[in-house]
Amino acid sequence: MLIGRDSLLLDAALNRGCENTENRVKELESHDILDSRPEGTVVPQGFEDLESGCWADSGDAWVYADRTYVFPGDKAEVTQYYRAAAERDGWELSQTSAKASKAESPADLCFTLGKGDSTTTLDVYFLTEETLDAEERKAGPEFNSGSGYRVAINSPADGSTTGCSD
Repeated sequence: MLIGRDSLLLDAALNRGCENTENRVKELESHDILDSRPEGTVVPQGFEDLESGCWADSGDAWVYADRTYVFPGDKAEVTQYYRAAAERDGWELSQTSAKASKAESPADLCFTLGKGDSTTTLDVYFLTEETLDAEERKAGPEFNSGSGYRVAINSPADGSTTGCSD
């Protein structure tokens, strides 16, 4: 267990690269797609707020904004909804996501912003119990009546180029 000065040094190391990222986080939070969802979708208990910030625990600092939802219908409807909604907003579907979502089947999706912005991605992905456990989050009762999924916008904190892993 780290205490005192060692704990402060660890905190500083984990947050390296997150200084002065507040405006970039606000930019990500402003994307309308975060509040867009198929009819019937619910916000699960414990996930009511838009989650955003900066994290640097992997060595590279990233800013993010995301929302978590539960849809009571078929996962394929979520995939179709976000594919259309994101493309209407100018997001460009990655090649891998395009192949995976062609067959009217559920798929995780990744988009790049386009519009000359090569620093921002949009991910729509289905949650698993393992994902929530790793985040130390509890799945509320809403998860029993549908499929949990997340809409996440991410960008390197330093503004470097990124994309979907095709």
